[in-house]
Amino acid sequence: MKNLLTALLLILAFTASAQTTDSAQYFYNRGLEFKEAKLYSKAAKSLEKAIAIDPKFTAAYLQNGYINAAMYKNSAAIANFSKVRELEPGNMMAIKELMELYYNYRQFAKALELAQLCKDCANAQKITALIYYQQEDYAKAEKALLAVLAKNSNDAEVAYALGRTYMEMEQQKGTIEYYEKAVALDTTKAIWMNELGVIYFAAGNFRKAVVYFNKAAAAGFQQSNGFNENLGFAYLYSGEYDKGEKLLLTVLERKPGNKELIRDIADAYYDSKNYDKALDYCQKLLEADDKDAKALYQAGLCFVKKGQKDKGQAMCDKAIEMDPSLSNMRRQQNIAPGL
Repeated sequence: MKNLLTALLLILAFTASAQTTDSAQYFYNRGLEFKEAKLYSKAAKSLEKAIAIDPKFTAAYLQNGYINAAMYKNSAAIANFSKVRELEPGNMMAIKELMELYYNYRQFAKALELAQLCKDCANAQKITALIYYQQEDYAKAEKALLAVLAKNSNDAEVAYALGRTYMEMEQQKGTIEYYEKAVALDTTKAIWMNELGVIYFAAGNFRKAVVYFNKAAAAGFQQSNGFNENLGFAYLYSGEYDKGEKLLLTVLERKPGNKELIRDIADAYYDSKNYDKALDYCQKLLEADDKDAKALYQAGLCFVKKGQKDKGQAMCDKAIEMDPSLSNMRRQQNIAPGL
């Protein structure tokens, strides 16, 4: 009788287990059907029922992770993929998804750890390289990003990161090369084009700066006062005076009486050897403030450059009387003091 009871209990346990498995499988299959139909909310509910019946149903956790990620419920997706790793530590599908989620959440240390476990996973090499860049380890970033580009030369994001890496390493040639590559590969990134314009401006290549500032504007970059100033001065320094002045005057309309902007325009014209226009802007400064020693000094320099040395030197001397610190500028300009 005892053996019969034991056998009966075993049969009942097996039957219950089979029924549990069948029920979990049923809800799992329904979940996949809903997923295929892109009914993600229903799919998630079905998979949660499968998991409630069988808490060790790894495939259900995995699919629920995919579905939650598709619904941008990233915290729930991470919880499901983490459960897969708890049940199957070597599950590469879960590791790959967690790596990407953690990277997108800017949890770079966790993402890098998973990328090292999943070196053959899609995006693992790229994510590793981008993490080195984000962590400001530019030596590692350069090597890793170049390796990614060697395999896929059309990756605009990687080219941009490499350009930024070379900028941080103060390597102008590499900076420009990979910035240009990035904006050629992705013509929608207005911010990248604007940054390249600023890079060319700083390098003194004003014609190229104009090109990329205009590309940025055409791609939708906000034409703020700061942007228009950059483009306006790039025009001036590249010799397109009418375009530059017109643009800078629109900025002055928005920022009336801005002395530094007027002074910068005078400087740009002076640097471009357009001394009459520089004098016009020095005059604007002096009309606003007849004690503006810098403006008076700059006007004096313009007269010196125009050949009216006595007049110019007298103005420079007067400006230095008003502001003795300007004597340093005279030494830099090699202008002899008046007699």
